[in-house]
Amino acid sequence: MTATIDPARATEAPPPRRRRRFRTARMLLSERRTRVVLVLLVVLVLAAVLGPLLTPYGENQQDLMNRLQTPGGGHLLGTDSLGRDILTLLFAGTRLSLLAGLLAVGTAVVLGVPAGLLAGYRGGAFGAISNTVSDTLLSLPPLILALAIVGAYGGGVVPAMLAVGVTLAPRFYRVTRGVAASVSKDSFVEAARSIGCTTPRILGRHVFANAVAPILVQVTFSIGLAIIAEASLSFLGLGAQPPAVSLGTMARDAFTHIRELAFPIFPPCIVIAVIVFLFSSLGDGLRDAIVSGGRRS
Repeated sequence: MTATIDPARATEAPPPRRRRRFRTARMLLSERRTRVVLVLLVVLVLAAVLGPLLTPYGENQQDLMNRLQTPGGGHLLGTDSLGRDILTLLFAGTRLSLLAGLLAVGTAVVLGVPAGLLAGYRGGAFGAISNTVSDTLLSLPPLILALAIVGAYGGGVVPAMLAVGVTLAPRFYRVTRGVAASVSKDSFVEAARSIGCTTPRILGRHVFANAVAPILVQVTFSIGLAIIAEASLSFLGLGAQPPAVSLGTMARDAFTHIRELAFPIFPPCIVIAVIVFLFSSLGDGLRDAIVSGGRRS
């Protein structure tokens, strides 16, 4: 006797998945480490946004008589080689680096997620070609590929982050393709097809909804990678250009004058390390919550 699928009953499958996502969110927020990480990230973002209100100095205000000054004397973290207040630059650099990381990850999501959804759901020639392109990009060192793209189209934060986004796109493609290939075989997707739902509706309503959590995990890890890439490119002079300030340009300026004063190189490098650690910790917490299904062990 052949079993039949009742579309009305089959399409009721997503609510339990939604309840599981809510349970996962509660599990994530119930962890003390994750709550601390989220609070620190909020404080970091607020400091970057409200930085100009927290310091009496302008971003490009110079005090040439007190250049390369150690902490103290009205400058909590000292001054750089141009006499600018390092704390003020730290606020501005953190803001630009965070925005650059979001731009790179946003580019990666736009390029990788739709292609992964369609490749996992449809397969065929498009899936084969997409897999080949993804594997080719993954086989190349990301920073070297970004350097090649930036070298071809010129420096600057936007071109540099678009290039980094291209190098990160295969990560999102592979994650999304795996989820789409798995979900496309579920009964509620079969039921949606049987009642005439269009492919865009199925992809958006059913397939993408189940891929959101893994994509968010990838986003948290990728933001840290993008910020490191931005700092590296800016350190080499291919990212942020004067008078713009990023953590990478601060590190480059400090490294150039390290023989005169070593202290200025520490603040930007420490902030980069802290940002990457916080986003990585958030990604670990989110991944653990998803793997456990929101249930405590």
